[in-house]
Amino acid sequence: MRWTAAIEELERGLLQRDVAARALLLAALAGEHVLLLGPPGTAKSELARRLQRLLPGAHYFERLLTRFSVPEELFGPLSLKALEDDRYERLTAGYLPSAEVAFLDEVFKANSAILNTLLGLLHERCFDNGQHRVDVPLVCLVGASNEVPQDESLHAFYDRFLLRVPVTPVDDAHFAALLQTALPEGEAHPDAQLSSASLQALRAQAGCVRLGDEVIALLSAARERAKHTQQTVSDRRWRQTATLLQVQAASRDAAEVSVWDAWLLPFLLAADPDQVHGWTDWFLLTVAQAAPLAIDGLERAVTAFEQQLDVERRAPADAQDDSAGKLALARAIAGPSSESELVRITSERAHRRYGALHIRARVAQVAEVQQRLGALQAEVHATAAAVLEQAQAHGWLPPSWRARIEAVHAQRRAQVDALAARLAELHGGFAALPRLAEDRSEFVPTPVSWQD
Repeated sequence: MRWTAAIEELERGLLQRDVAARALLLAALAGEHVLLLGPPGTAKSELARRLQRLLPGAHYFERLLTRFSVPEELFGPLSLKALEDDRYERLTAGYLPSAEVAFLDEVFKANSAILNTLLGLLHERCFDNGQHRVDVPLVCLVGASNEVPQDESLHAFYDRFLLRVPVTPVDDAHFAALLQTALPEGEAHPDAQLSSASLQALRAQAGCVRLGDEVIALLSAARERAKHTQQTVSDRRWRQTATLLQVQAASRDAAEVSVWDAWLLPFLLAADPDQVHGWTDWFLLTVAQAAPLAIDGLERAVTAFEQQLDVERRAPADAQDDSAGKLALARAIAGPSSESELVRITSERAHRRYGALHIRARVAQVAEVQQRLGALQAEVHATAAAVLEQAQAHGWLPPSWRARIEAVHAQRRAQVDALAARLAELHGGFAALPRLAEDRSEFVPTPVSWQD
């Protein structure tokens, strides 16, 4: 994929930031904005700075906002020369209206005067400077916050961030690597840089990408889930979601959006970080086919057969058979400290023997369950192969998600393979039951039963 170098540049030296890096880059390609939700020190500003380095000649603007921040800090000071001519204009050079990439930390703590101006700047890409409305070159604004705003007056501004990505501290498994990994410095590699022309060409290409019936059905299912879980998603957000999926597909040189492009949905539809996990699980179940196997009935069948085989192996000889007495005599002859060949042979003969009809009936019933499991086993392996091939082929799917999908399907395969091995052992176990020396028995056993 042609954007691989840019992804690697964003991720280089960072741990467990594959999701945030990919979401940020896709937002920039589509000209959308990103909100990173998480505690301080989780590489939020570092990702924004790296994005700026990917855009040759791009201006970068960064501010930490508080309730005491004033518009001059973001939009520039008033022009004294303009005031002399009775014009209320700002000197915007070096401030947010002149930046291609901006990072605003604690973005929701700003006052209403700042937020109202930001609302128009993010949505319309323009800035009212005195009597003139000027276009701004903003490619992507990265907002950061520790929490989702609770004030309803901030919801409109919150909704302007199309992608809302939770970021958390590095987990214990990666802590040692965190201590030993140095962050890279310097400019981005030329292969990773994104020219303005390439961005415009990609967006034009995205307009020709089809959504397709499969993706429309998936988005319809997502809408039903949002309704069922009482999560409000505006019509504007649905349209922006479709456009972003088209940009992602175009970046892969695909003519149609894939259901795998929908890995972004948790960060597009969840209004709260706590809802991201539910949407992620929904994607894994729906697209990655990672649902738990419904094999409780087969598990109970195998367990029932194992118990029955154990019973039949341990069953004593028939009452008219004197093998038990012979076994006691053999042990008395051998003594308490040793087991002779005579004891072993006599012990084998002290257990019940079965007719051919009995053994065939048991083996046939096990074979019937083996046939059922064999069909399921083939389906599970085929599904895993197809899903993993598709996941590997999708250049944007985060490696952490791919690893999770691989682990789920490995577990599914292991479950059915383990059951198949147990059934094979049962098949051999029933076939090897002791047989009657003179088989005149016409007894057919009652089939083993279980709750399916």
